[in-house]
Amino acid sequence: MEARTRTRLVTGLLVLVGLPLLTVAVLRTIGWDGSGWYLTALLALTPYVVIYGVLLAALALVLRRWWIGGIALALSALLAVYVVPRVTSDDQPAAHGKTVRVLAANLYLGQADPAALVRLVREQRVDVLNLLEMTPAAMSGLEKAGLFQTLPYRVLHPASGVDGSGIVSRYPLTEEDYTGDSAQKQPGAAADLGGGTTLEIVAAHPRSPDSGYYQWEQEMRDLSRAIGEHGLRVVAGDFNATVDHAALRTVLSRGYVDAAEARGDGLIPTWSTSAVPLVPLDHVLVDRRMATRDYQVLDVPGSDHRAVCAEVQLP
Repeated sequence: MEARTRTRLVTGLLVLVGLPLLTVAVLRTIGWDGSGWYLTALLALTPYVVIYGVLLAALALVLRRWWIGGIALALSALLAVYVVPRVTSDDQPAAHGKTVRVLAANLYLGQADPAALVRLVREQRVDVLNLLEMTPAAMSGLEKAGLFQTLPYRVLHPASGVDGSGIVSRYPLTEEDYTGDSAQKQPGAAADLGGGTTLEIVAAHPRSPDSGYYQWEQEMRDLSRAIGEHGLRVVAGDFNATVDHAALRTVLSRGYVDAAEARGDGLIPTWSTSAVPLVPLDHVLVDRRMATRDYQVLDVPGSDHRAVCAEVQLP
């Protein structure tokens, strides 16, 4: 009786430990982000859950819980199907037009080092810079550091907390409403590249789901206008989402590609609350008619996010 009880206890513990794996596999497959931040956060860890599932399967098989091990392996394989394409580069569309370098940086409530960011802009030869969590003090610091001497054109909406955003450019900008109700927080602008060529830019920063899940969903929806409804567009910033979230995949389905995935760098993390980045929440979404020539993730001293930079070429 004691051995049977021990056997049931081990089996029960393995089943309990396997619930996160099952939850992520189901949510990812049916395309639902859950109804609260805890499930949203769990989905962001999908690549790690693949490893977790393999380890769980190995443990179950060692303990001769064959059916648990088999299910864990199957679920891990299913999730791997979603994850593996992120590390393989894609073929690029034919593009022979102007090349533009776009960088998006979350300033972490304005605490990012302005001099370091300006230096990064110059080193990377950035043409368009999207700024998130841009406070009035941060804007002043960037001005003193010489940002507007390098990128003279701007559409700026500084605000306290996380709501301030802006676009700074080497090219003349005309502010446009591309994101409806969240246009103040997620500004848009048309960049005049010269020769009659215009590139539409959106600084994306949906609210974090842990501070407002339904507002996060709504602000993500504000980004998902089909490319057939507008001109060539790049949407870059802190999406507070990974491609394992259905909300972001909906935006992508409207005619964009993730620059990181296009270059095979889709698993490089951009955010963490510690010194070790965990998940890629920052993205550069590129109109699928454009080619992604380069993609980099770059450290920004003073910020809890890493900046993302992509070089795109227009058709």
